[in-house]
Amino acid sequence: MKPARKLMAIAACTLYGICLASLGCDRMPGRPGPNPEVVRPGEVLDFATLYEQNCSGCHGASGKRGAAISLANPVYVAVAGEERLREVIATGVHGGLMPPFARSAGGTLTDQQVTALAQGISHQWGKTDILAGQNPPPYAATLQGDAARGQQAFATFCARCHGASGEGAMVDNRKLGSIVDASYLAIISDQNLRSVTIAGRPDEGMPDWRSDDAQPLTDQQITDVVAWLASKRVSNPGQPYLSHR
Repeated sequence: MKPARKLMAIAACTLYGICLASLGCDRMPGRPGPNPEVVRPGEVLDFATLYEQNCSGCHGASGKRGAAISLANPVYVAVAGEERLREVIATGVHGGLMPPFARSAGGTLTDQQVTALAQGISHQWGKTDILAGQNPPPYAATLQGDAARGQQAFATFCARCHGASGEGAMVDNRKLGSIVDASYLAIISDQNLRSVTIAGRPDEGMPDWRSDDAQPLTDQQITDVVAWLASKRVSNPGQPYLSHR
């Protein structure tokens, strides 16, 4: 091959290689493809995603039958209210196991994500006017509780299912667990006890504060019942171990 033709062939091959490289660079390893970019964790605002990642482990995949209070309970959603839900999600529950989720309180969620969760719970499981014409007790206690009166109220309104001593009774051929167990009371806050007493546990067949009796529980009675249950807490809950010498 003549030198001139050889140079032309080399130049053509080089140009062809450059063209191939330029056309194929969009598919080079490590370069983002044409698919949508992955959303950063702090930018996720989809309620279903946020709930699954942050709430379902304790409150249940569908908002019920979890270890923590049922969120798929329209009475609870109505009594708490969206703003209170946002506050609880952001700062957690003092004296309970729920941690704060807002970054400003040491959590991992932005204020927008906390709001998205509170709004999502309200829209997903709330029911408009479910308490219309009712006078529910306030979410948080405002009265002073009395344990002695609380025991009497418990015997009147709660003993049918929980037993007079709170250690459980047979209901529909099943024995309910003790709600005065020291280990149980050590991990549940007074507010959680109050919330469950007011809103009930529909997923477990427990009625709300209106109960199955002719008269509903009053705010004072609920406060007293919580005071009685709280009085059952011990300093060092759990199974005692014998010392070996």
